[in-house]
Formats: sequence, C-alpha cells, structure tokens
Amino acid sequence: MKKRMDLRLFDLDANLIDRSGAESLIPEQYAREIIQGVVSESAVLRMGRRLPNMSSNKYRMPVLDMLPMAYFVNGDNGQKKTTKMSWDKKYITAEEIAVIVPIPEAVLEDADYDIWGEVRPRVQEAFGKVIDGAVLFGVEKPASWRDDLVATATKAGSVVKTTADLYADIMGEDGVIAKVEQSGYFVNGHVADISVRAKLRGLKDTTGQPIFKTDMQSGTNYTLDGSGMYFPNNGTFDKTKAQIITGDFSQLVYAMRQDITFKLFTEGVVQNTDGTIAYNLMQNDMVALRAVMRLGWEIPNPVNSQQKDKAKRCPFAVLAPAE
Repeated sequence: MKKRMDLRLFDLDANLIDRSGAESLIPEQYAREIIQGVVSESAVLRMGRRLPNMSSNKYRMPVLDMLPMAYFVNGDNGQKKTTKMSWDKKYITAEEIAVIVPIPEAVLEDADYDIWGEVRPRVQEAFGKVIDGAVLFGVEKPASWRDDLVATATKAGSVVKTTADLYADIMGEDGVIAKVEQSGYFVNGHVADISVRAKLRGLKDTTGQPIFKTDMQSGTNYTLDGSGMYFPNNGTFDKTKAQIITGDFSQLVYAMRQDITFKLFTEGVVQNTDGTIAYNLMQNDMVALRAVMRLGWEIPNPVNSQQKDKAKRCPFAVLAPAE
C-alpha cells in the first residue's frame, strides 16, 4: 500500500515532505529565470550586494573591528611604536522561504493555457515580498536573522522625524543623508514608500519651480543628492515605520544557499494551520507545485575612522513619519 504524503501549508508543526515522492517540474534554466525575477521584484535583492553562493547553511564573514594607528617619531633616535589590527566575525545564516501552489489538473492539461505565464510572476512577487518585509521591517523574520534595517538604524540613533520641511529632513545638516555620513559612509541609494513620490514632486525651489521635474515632456528621475531612488510596489513598505530608508547599500549583503527549486506533487493533502484539509490532491484531481529557496543576509558595518563606536555606527538612516 503506497504511503500518502502530507503537504502542510504554512503549518509550523507540519511534518517534513518526503523527497522520494517529488519530481522536478522545470529545467534549470527556468529556475535561473525566476531567481532573476525575484531580484527585480525585491528592493533588498535589487539594491543590496550579492555575495558568492553559500556552501553550507552558515557563511562566516570577517569584518574589520580595529584600525591600525601611526605615530610621529620623537627625534632621530626616537622609539617607534607598534600598533595592531583586529577582525570580528559575522555570520550569514540561510533560512528557507517556500510557497505551495495547488493547481487543478484540468488547467495543466489545457495546452492553450499559459500556466507558467500566470504562476511565475506571482511566485516572484511572493518571494520578493517576504524578503523585503523581513529585511526592511522585520516582518516574520527568522529568529536566526539579525535586526531589520529600521530597527538597526533606530538603535544607532539614525532616525529623522518628518517635519514640514522635507528638503531639510533629507538634505539638511541633521537630515537622513547626514546621519549616514556621520557614520563614515556615503549614501548610494534610497528605498521609499510610493507615497513619497508625490511629496517629492511637490518640492519647489525658491523661485517656485519643481525641483524634480523641469521638462514636462520627459520622465521624472527621482534622485537625492545624486543617488537613485527605488519605490517598491510589492506591498511590503510600511509607511507607518519609515518614509525613506537611505544608506550605503553595499553594506547590505546577502548570499544564496539554494536558488529557487520547484517540485510537483500529484498525491497527498494540503492542510490549513488548524489541521483541516484544504485540498486532497487525488480526490480533487489537483497537483501542488512547491517553490523553495534559501538565503541569508547581514550588515558588515566595519570600523572606520569617522565613527569608531559600533553602537552609533550605521550605514543606514530612516526618515520616519511625524507620528
């Protein structure tokens, strides 16, 4: 008698899926195509710096923790002093992201229906959304992952409250760009809520002319102090916590342990978190497509001459709402 497998959807207490009963659905080139799609859908993967793929679930990264010092020599025969450098260890821990897509067999058998054309964008969006939510705002982040960007900037005191003078909030001496520079980093990008576009379009110079649009026939390029802006529209940006996240995004590094893989299950059940059966694949003439990827991230934040106190040093700053 063939053993039936249980596929549990979003159930923390679920059993493991038996690999022997699963088959690969798509060839490798599709997996590469979809991982590229996830990068384009995710603000974090799009703007961060990708490291080489991980060979295990943990990636050890040495980070400079102490700078060497030089001294003047007192006279021709003065004694030369010594110095040292030291490195700290930071770890990137890969965590799994997954989703199950139940599909009726009748749909798959319809040769005129582009099922992948429908599934792929939704899978890309779902993976990009969960990555951005965890890294930017800590939404359902794994326990092994570090604090999110907003929490990290808040602990370092790199938060500016929005005022009536948006230009000063961003560009001023106490603005978010200056907060990053005070930590010894140069801003190279900004991630903002889509509502900020309207606020930036409303900014005017002393002559009453819009700052971000001088030609009504060409598109508006949103840049702040020469660095481009990205407005994620996957629904993860929480404008109640941040209006803009600005910083040196080369300090947001991530590594893949496993690119997206797909497996097709033709038997088994998909259960809800309360244990009730959502779908019985055999009884409902359905198949279940499972997509899985594993990745981790970190902020190296090495010591620099501008800010040696690691508690105050942060390569990111947040423009927070007034309330």
